[in-house]
Amino acid sequence: MFFFEDSQYKNFHPLTLSRPVDDLRTGILTIAQKWQYALDTSSVNRILRPEFHGVFEGGQVETGKSSLWLNSRYLPNERLVEKITDLSEGQCLRHNETVIAAKVDSERSTQWLNEGVPNFNTLFVLEVNDFSSITHLWDLFLMNGEQIENDLTLIEADHRGKAQISEHAVLEKAENIYIQNGAVIEAGCILNAEEGSIFIGENARVMAGSHIRGPVAICEGTTVNMGARIYGKTTIGPVCKVGGEINNSIFHSYSNKGHEGFMGNSVIGQWCNFGADTNTSNLKNNYSAIRITNWNNQEEIETGQQFLGTVMGDHSKTAINTQLNTGTMCGVSCNIFSADFPPKFIPSFSWVGSNVIQTYQLNKALETMQAVMARRDVELTEGYGQLMKHIFDNRNKRQI
Repeated sequence: MFFFEDSQYKNFHPLTLSRPVDDLRTGILTIAQKWQYALDTSSVNRILRPEFHGVFEGGQVETGKSSLWLNSRYLPNERLVEKITDLSEGQCLRHNETVIAAKVDSERSTQWLNEGVPNFNTLFVLEVNDFSSITHLWDLFLMNGEQIENDLTLIEADHRGKAQISEHAVLEKAENIYIQNGAVIEAGCILNAEEGSIFIGENARVMAGSHIRGPVAICEGTTVNMGARIYGKTTIGPVCKVGGEINNSIFHSYSNKGHEGFMGNSVIGQWCNFGADTNTSNLKNNYSAIRITNWNNQEEIETGQQFLGTVMGDHSKTAINTQLNTGTMCGVSCNIFSADFPPKFIPSFSWVGSNVIQTYQLNKALETMQAVMARRDVELTEGYGQLMKHIFDNRNKRQI
């Protein structure tokens, strides 16, 4: 199984500045993980952008065997999986001008990997109706509730693993609650699955007095702090720590929002941290559709969304009492400590105070990354450092 990105990968910046599209998370799983379960395979191969070499796995072609190629924006469902598994060698599925999937021999796969781009022009085209895919950043949280339910069927989650559940916890509609091995649900927690399923991953801890209303996914190794209120269509990715009030948002992994403050309709990368009482606005006072800044050309675009909070790239952080406006776009490795609303567009490696943006020097940023990652026993590798340097060097360039 090989993933390729089409030209729309830039729609998901700043998140995809530091990861391929198939590593985006919506529901319980990343897109790559969804396809691993759907096609019953452990292998993940991909054409990598040059800056990702040494950070993500590329690919190895198995000689003499056909390979499936998947557009990484597409999400598996029963109909699409059936269409893909029925492909013959030399065929591709296409909707209008967008190739969804293809099946080719090992020689062609090797050529595509070596050239860094697939060439579908010589394949036999099967025109199909469109399938579920992500096109815009906000699709990630808009589809999140549905994807939580879909992922539960993919992973065949147990209702009750070997978990520690307090007799003083309340589980409403328990048949829709999936608690995995090693998870802890403390006294006073209320898990309400009347409007959607709740997934609590392995070794996650939901501390006393927390309220969770499904559909919600709390992934492995994550801690929900005491008294948290987590509303539906929310995913807290692996090894995160969250508290306060969260609604229809996604945390990728290793990110913390441990204190009071509201977050809504937002997508957060890895290794982010929100200071106490950081709040995200997700609704304009006049209730009109929210505009965001296009990452690639810095022009304002209409999202058509009434609710949209913050999109934050990896390793960015806010100070206590930070106020983030509707439709804030924050890049990789930013430090926000403004007493006022910071700008709605914050380039990567920005040091933001009182609406004055200075450059966050790369060596200082890498020192902080190393310290933060070491706390979770994760190494900052040379390849990862080079990726950060690439983002730093290109932070003021229009990527069009």
